[in-house]
Amino acid sequence: MRIGIQASYSGDFKQTADEIRDLEAAGLDVAMVAEVYTFDAVSQLGYLAAVTERVELMSGIFPIYSRTPALIAMTAAGLDFVSDGRFTLGLGASGPQVIEGWHGLPYDAPLQRTREIVEICRQVWRRERLVHEGKKYTVPLPAEQGTGLGKPLKLINTPVRERVPVLLAALGPKNVELAAEIAEKWEPIFFHPEKAADVWGASLEAGKAKRDPALGELDVVVGVPVAVGEDVDHLVQAVRPGIALYVGGMGAKGKNFYNDLARRYGYEQEAETIQDLYLAGRKDEAAAAVPEDLVRATSLIGPQSYVAERIAAFREAGVTTINLQPLDDSREGRLRTVETMRRLAG
Repeated sequence: MRIGIQASYSGDFKQTADEIRDLEAAGLDVAMVAEVYTFDAVSQLGYLAAVTERVELMSGIFPIYSRTPALIAMTAAGLDFVSDGRFTLGLGASGPQVIEGWHGLPYDAPLQRTREIVEICRQVWRRERLVHEGKKYTVPLPAEQGTGLGKPLKLINTPVRERVPVLLAALGPKNVELAAEIAEKWEPIFFHPEKAADVWGASLEAGKAKRDPALGELDVVVGVPVAVGEDVDHLVQAVRPGIALYVGGMGAKGKNFYNDLARRYGYEQEAETIQDLYLAGRKDEAAAAVPEDLVRATSLIGPQSYVAERIAAFREAGVTTINLQPLDDSREGRLRTVETMRRLAG
């Protein structure tokens, strides 16, 4: 099982990069950089490529609406180039609040757009002349929609790899099925090892049935809050606000993917309560309403023996990469967490 971490997008990024270099020496396998409505992830990934040597670099994630498919392909090939073949293209649909509220674009057809973007990227990386006629993207642009001067082009440079690995962040049944069909890696959120098969098993099975064997086995990348020790049980409380934010506040009534996930896990009433409280501005009460068994199941908090057992449960459920979210929020604490998890994960 591989160990990753998400780079902080607050504070001094030079210090963050220096820390990731130390974590790499301690055994870190993956460094992920988020792109929400803060600084772009590309510049930071390029910086990390220059100061690291071995760690895999991953966008976590580029929203599919924020760039043209060709630019996504160019960016991925460029980051793979400057990192000597260490980049993974993490993509996701994000949500209507961000896409319409920040990018000013309609949140439409995420499944179809994702499929076409991945197809276009792989065509670009193979250095084929780009011709794509899909439901959402047509390249070159048809003459009647522009000047009529567009022509099929191919990437000038030869990429380091003709297939940069693709990670898809996905939660819904059809999105997860798509990830299992076309992506090298899949990233869910709030992964519950004991309930994952019930929630996602059928979708994964359906996607894998259509999967190209050349893609290899699906790498499952899961973000997990972590605190290892004899006196860390109080940190369970520190996880609750994050779950409440997503289940309660990341979307409106009837349009919250994370709330839907909690319901599919069997927390229908709790999910409704959390959302009602959060949308009413009662965030502390929403956090307190997050079930403790959900927090513990989706986290790694406790003594080493307990955490080792939970790592085995994640592995048994198909997880291949644990993306650490250390609850000891100090540089020394994060280093200890990576070293300990590296050892416990074997």
